[in-house]
Amino acid sequence: MEFLYYFGDVFTLPAFSLLIVGTLVGLILGAMPGLSPTMAVALAIPFTFQLEPVPGLILLGALYTSTVAGGAISAILLNIPGAPANIATTLDGHIMARKQQGTRALQLAFFASLWGGLFGVLLLIFTTPTLAQWALAFGPSQSFWVAILGVTIIGTLGNQSIVKGLLAGCIGLWISTIGFDDIFGAQRFIFHPALSGGIHIIPALIGLFAIPQVITLLAQGHQHSTVEIIRIKPHGISQAWHEIMARLRSLSTGTIIGSAVGLIPGVGGQIAGLVAYNQARNFSPERDKFGTGHPEGIIAAESANNAMVGPSLIPLLTLSIPGSPTAAVLLGGLIIHGIFPGPAMFTTHAEVVWPFINSMLLGQILMCVFGLFVARFIVQIVHTPRYVMAAMVMILAVFGSYAVQHSLHDVFIMLLLGTGMYFLERYGYSAAPLVLGLILGPIAEGSFVEGMMIAQAQQGVIPYFFTGTLNLTMIILIVASISYSTWLKICKRTR
Repeated sequence: MEFLYYFGDVFTLPAFSLLIVGTLVGLILGAMPGLSPTMAVALAIPFTFQLEPVPGLILLGALYTSTVAGGAISAILLNIPGAPANIATTLDGHIMARKQQGTRALQLAFFASLWGGLFGVLLLIFTTPTLAQWALAFGPSQSFWVAILGVTIIGTLGNQSIVKGLLAGCIGLWISTIGFDDIFGAQRFIFHPALSGGIHIIPALIGLFAIPQVITLLAQGHQHSTVEIIRIKPHGISQAWHEIMARLRSLSTGTIIGSAVGLIPGVGGQIAGLVAYNQARNFSPERDKFGTGHPEGIIAAESANNAMVGPSLIPLLTLSIPGSPTAAVLLGGLIIHGIFPGPAMFTTHAEVVWPFINSMLLGQILMCVFGLFVARFIVQIVHTPRYVMAAMVMILAVFGSYAVQHSLHDVFIMLLLGTGMYFLERYGYSAAPLVLGLILGPIAEGSFVEGMMIAQAQQGVIPYFFTGTLNLTMIILIVASISYSTWLKICKRTR
């Protein structure tokens, strides 16, 4: 119950103010098609530089929580998922909105998000310290395999092509080696003096996630203005609450599946929502109503999306393996503040990590309260022209990249990486494994070099890296993730 000791830190004026601001801004950004939770967190990281670690991380956590839920607004009212995690919500949500039941659908979505989110964060609170103690057994060799496992999992499970996902992870690992070697001081891939210090993680994150979206928004031009505007009829909040309580089967299905998926590194919220939607339909006696505006579809999808948020941080905080692309960006935010996730995090940084986790618990409640009352007003912002949205994101991207080191070189690197990522995405490559490779590259390299030194002084390289229960477990998981993903792709092509 250690988290109760730090609960009061969330209610300090800076922390609580940023929690409210992050929740409101996250709902707005989540409702805007194309502005994903991952990009929202990436754009916000530069604004936390001048903040203390606790308020800064609370802001990032609030954005993560609320953007996932806010994506349901445009999914229901405009049939445009605010984020990939809200794809399943459109299947029944927009049909309900076209039947003038948009308010009812939004209320069900936010109540389901509340229950799923609370369960996920409570799972994070009560299981993470135990797993952190277990992770104390990890040495350099185990840390090396864990870093490779993280890149492998997110590269294989989160992409249409396994080869392209792994290649994207390898590109990220290569980018992380640019600059001077921290251990031996050797120069590596320094094509320009500006690269001597390496690629800073923040311009890279902003460029890889924001610039492709900006180019896409500009390419779509005025298409957004043709979206049908849905009429919304009033609906009682108490009625929606009783309806949620009457559909506990779908609520529990989505919550349990979302929590389980969040624990699997690299899978992401879109998988949680779709899997939960499919299973809720299979278990429902009214399965034929799914896809025709059935409330259970919204409840299952949205409870799963938000239940995924808390558990996705468990592998991040204990093993430095993000459970979702947004958690991968959040890893960068932790490192920027000098906090390195791992086994000792709950002892050396308890005064930071517990207020951060507690704020996510309180943020779920604020997200639901604000979402219920401001959703109808946010939809007006959703109709912002795409070129205006692109201009705002571009301004934030340039400002955020320049603010890191007050260097125009960082802005040019951000634009270069973002433009390259746009073309890579057109050929089926994803930014998530590339970013994770960039973040985990130094961890993998440092652990490998340290392990090599220990191995040469002891039993040798092969025994040190390829023997032992934890080493073999990590290797088996790496092989299993690649094999399982390959098998799924073969089965899909066969069908």
